[in-house]
Amino acid sequence: MDPTTTIVIVVLVVLLLIVAKMSIRIVRQYEKGVLFRLGRVIGVRDPGLRLIIPVIDRLPLVSLRIVTMPIQSQGIITQDNVSVDVSAVAYYRVVDAVKSVVAIENVAAAIDQIAQTTLRKVVGRHTLDQTLSETERINVDIREILDVLTVEWGVEVTLVELKDIQLPESMKRAMARQAEAEREKRAKIIAAEGEAIAAAALGDASDTMMAHPLALQLRNLQSLVEIGVDKNTTVVFPAPLMSTIGELSAFLARENLAAASSGGKTPVKAA
Repeated sequence: MDPTTTIVIVVLVVLLLIVAKMSIRIVRQYEKGVLFRLGRVIGVRDPGLRLIIPVIDRLPLVSLRIVTMPIQSQGIITQDNVSVDVSAVAYYRVVDAVKSVVAIENVAAAIDQIAQTTLRKVVGRHTLDQTLSETERINVDIREILDVLTVEWGVEVTLVELKDIQLPESMKRAMARQAEAEREKRAKIIAAEGEAIAAAALGDASDTMMAHPLALQLRNLQSLVEIGVDKNTTVVFPAPLMSTIGELSAFLARENLAAASSGGKTPVKAA
C-alpha cells in the first residue's frame, strides 16, 4: 500500500473518531440537556445517549437535583435597633431547564445574592424577640419571596432555614439577667401559690378542730409522740397542752367523785 494512502486513511479515521466524540453526548438520569442549533433553542433532551451535529449544535447539561446553598452571615439591624449576625441555608432545584440556561447567566450566583438581600430585608422587619422566637415564620417569608423572584429563572426554592443567630456580648448578658429574673419571678409565684394552698388547708383544719375540741388534744399528743422518737433530752410542751392536762385532771377528779358516790366502783387514778 502506498504510504500516502496509509497516511490519508489514518487521518480520516482520526477525524471520524473526533467527529464521533463530538457528536455523542450522554445525558445522565438527574440531568436534562438544552439543545441549541445555530444559537437557537430547539428542544430539551431527556436522559440517555444523544447525538448532536458537531459545530452546529451545542447541548449544555442542567442538573435537576436539589442544591444546598449556604447563605453567609449577614450583619442585620433589627426593628428595635439591635445588631445581629444571621446566617441561613437555602435548598433549591431547577424545574425548567430552558429558563435556567436562557433567562440568567449563572443561577447559583444569582440565587446566592438575592437570598442574602432577602434575608437582610425580612429579618430587618422583625424585632429581636420575634427573630429568636418566630424563626418558622421568617423562614416561610424568605422562601415565598425567593420563589416569586426565581420563578422566571426556572428555579424553585424548596426550603430556607435560619442556621445561626449571633448576638452582641452585652445583649447576651442582658438576656441572661432577664432569664434569671424570670425564673425568680416564677419561683416566687409558685411559692406564693403554695402558701395560699397551705393557708386554706390550715383554715379548714382549724375549723375542724374548733368543731371537735378533742381533735386539738389528740394533735398535741401526736406531737409529743413525734418528739419522743428523736430521743431528745429536752421536751418542750406547747402551751395549749398544759390546759389540756388540767382539763384531763378535772375530768378524772369528777370520775372519781362519781365512783365514790356510787360506792361500788374502783376510783380512777390520775397518771
